[in-house]
Amino acid sequence: MPPSSANISRRVQRLKRRSARAAVMVLRGRRPVFGFGVVRLWLIALVIGAMAAYGAIFLRMVIDAVSLIAFGETEEMMASGAGAVGKVRAFLAPVIGGFAVAGLLYLSDRFKWLTGGRGQGIAQVIEARAVRDGAISWKTGLAAAAVSAVSLGAGASAGREGPAVHFGATIASFIDRNLGFTAHERRTLLGCGAAAAVSASFNAPIAGVLFALEVIMGNYALSIFGPIAAASVMGAIIARTHLGNSPAFEVPVYGAIANIDVPLSALLGLMCGLVACLFLILVKRLTNWSRAMADRRGLNYLYLPPLGGVIIGSIGIFFPEIFGVSYEAVTRTLAGDYTLRILFLLLILKMFATAVTLSARFGGGVFSPGLVMGALVGAAFGGTLNAYIPGSVADPAFYAMVGMGAASGAIIGAPISTTLIVFELTGDYGMTISLMVAVALATLVVQSLIGKTFFHWQLSRRGYDLSEGPQGVILQTIRVRDVMDKMPPGTPLAKDAPRLLTKHSLGEAIARLEKLEEIGLPVVEEKAPAESVGYLTRVKALASYNRALVDSHIEHHR
Repeated sequence: MPPSSANISRRVQRLKRRSARAAVMVLRGRRPVFGFGVVRLWLIALVIGAMAAYGAIFLRMVIDAVSLIAFGETEEMMASGAGAVGKVRAFLAPVIGGFAVAGLLYLSDRFKWLTGGRGQGIAQVIEARAVRDGAISWKTGLAAAAVSAVSLGAGASAGREGPAVHFGATIASFIDRNLGFTAHERRTLLGCGAAAAVSASFNAPIAGVLFALEVIMGNYALSIFGPIAAASVMGAIIARTHLGNSPAFEVPVYGAIANIDVPLSALLGLMCGLVACLFLILVKRLTNWSRAMADRRGLNYLYLPPLGGVIIGSIGIFFPEIFGVSYEAVTRTLAGDYTLRILFLLLILKMFATAVTLSARFGGGVFSPGLVMGALVGAAFGGTLNAYIPGSVADPAFYAMVGMGAASGAIIGAPISTTLIVFELTGDYGMTISLMVAVALATLVVQSLIGKTFFHWQLSRRGYDLSEGPQGVILQTIRVRDVMDKMPPGTPLAKDAPRLLTKHSLGEAIARLEKLEEIGLPVVEEKAPAESVGYLTRVKALASYNRALVDSHIEHHR
């Protein structure tokens, strides 16, 4: 019996309502809908920006307090302080600091605050964004901040910006953990904490935004730009209220810039790229050597910080410029206080001291050392040019600033944000073209010869390779236990039957299924390999991968 017109009309109305509901669900899933949720995200971003800025200021105050005890001066005048207190105290400061760091690492390892018995930095923030949906333990954040503050205040040759970013991200993770945000929103707020920390550390709000997008988030999606920008601006306001609005370095007058300075800056960029490569290789080899040496001699890793302190102290009693962030050395370099011989010597010693610091498990980052090494290379390059063709090229201070951006940008793999950081650090926009050319070529050299930035190398040591983009992250971070069909435990398996482990990554599972040409495989726990706890089919594994890939594409582009 054919349906009546009334029935047909009711069916049409039901289909329309279903279509409308489906369209709303699609829009809500694919595009952010302005409403209370968006307003709340922005408000929390502002709160995180303020708290992360205060966190960066607090970290700086603690470093200064330790530095005053160790050298009688704050961190930025550490070289002068080390020269005034005498060689014995200057030598003992990093040694005693090494023992203090070893004690902090021991306690952190015993109470499971720091994994692997080492400090934390920007690489761990990237890992939290890519692997843990933006989650960082507040205990880990506090322990890492304490290790970094003691390390840098005692003279370890590293930067404070990496620890500040990790502390800011920890604050963001602590604030948003119980507020019901989605995983995507928590990752965005993690970027807010990082952006505010950079903004407050450098008084550089624009660079803070781009650093968070370029390094931490790995994308420039419009949905995350607004909250991160708001947090960065808030961080800059807080920092300027308490620390003032002056650039970190006073730039001397360096005269006019000629057209020839652009190709010469390109040559400097290539040189800075080679210096960055040499530094990265040195850090890797010293790290591997120190680990192998400790294993060969049966030494606990806790011996490494004091041994590193002995080496750093031995260098610092003769060249205190290598202590800490070495910003005093940058200021003197820009002022032209060093001869060519001293510039080359400080470059080698700073590079070696930083590699020792990082391999000996002190806390600290690499951005400040990159600025120092770049300034030294640039000043030496400019000084050589002015010695042979005086009056035809820019002052060595100009090339020192260009070198600062080129070396640091190549080391951390963030050419855009590094360029802006140098602009905002110096307050000088007259070197735009030269700086961009140098940074681009230095980054190209590192990518061609090394292939990985410092952060990606650190992540690769933790088992993650982010160089293949979002699809590679998905295959590495989703585990078999997350996508398998669960079964009651206790089902016995034949001894030689193929199986998957719950800890296997999705990429490992798909590869094994393909290799064995199996439709599906049982899943077992590593501690009970004879009893299946689940089952994973090839279809479900591929469907999970495709679904995660679509979600990642939406997140990165909307």
